[in-house]
Amino acid sequence: MRVQKLTFAALAVVAGLSLTACQNGDEDMGQSAPSSTSTASSTSGGPGSGGSDQDGGKDSAEKGSGGQGTTAGTGSSENGKVGKCRTDELEITAIDSTIDGDPDGTVAVELKNGGGRDCVLSGYAGVDLKTSSGSLSAKRTGEKATPMTLKDGKSVYFGINYPINTSGGSGIRITGLVVTPPDETKSVTLDWPGADTLPVTDGAGSVVKVGPMGSAGQGG
Repeated sequence: MRVQKLTFAALAVVAGLSLTACQNGDEDMGQSAPSSTSTASSTSGGPGSGGSDQDGGKDSAEKGSGGQGTTAGTGSSENGKVGKCRTDELEITAIDSTIDGDPDGTVAVELKNGGGRDCVLSGYAGVDLKTSSGSLSAKRTGEKATPMTLKDGKSVYFGINYPINTSGGSGIRITGLVVTPPDETKSVTLDWPGADTLPVTDGAGSVVKVGPMGSAGQGG
């Protein structure tokens, strides 16, 4: 009986040691869990690498989208429509185009597209003569003005018609020509290539007339 009691006692000691080992192992696992949670928090939720990476991806997407939008918006036309011709895109010159035997004089004004893109011209240019008596605005002939697309590098002409001074008097001296393209406010000042003077008239209205785009030599 003594041997049997000792055996039971030994078994009880071994069981106690096993229970203590299991409890210590459970405590160690419980300590490692907070460490894993902290690492997960820094990579997914907080203002660390997780939030920064997401924001960076968003910024990259926005920049990429903005770049494409900018490229699409820098075409030669807006919404698929050709824009109007600007004064700075046009090379404007004027020459005497009077035909012998005509009762009136004619100046042809050339507008050459040098803007690197096609553009639209529509209607009449503004024309003013600088004279010894002040500025004289040309009157439109009333011809139909048809909108046109002026290809890059191409030219269009319009005519200025004016009376020739045959009175024998000094008349009104012309000192310059001011041209404003259609729908523009910026003007270009040129030398006047026509006759030096206009006759003095007492009639109402301008004695100088301007035709629409494409009407060189047809004013009257």
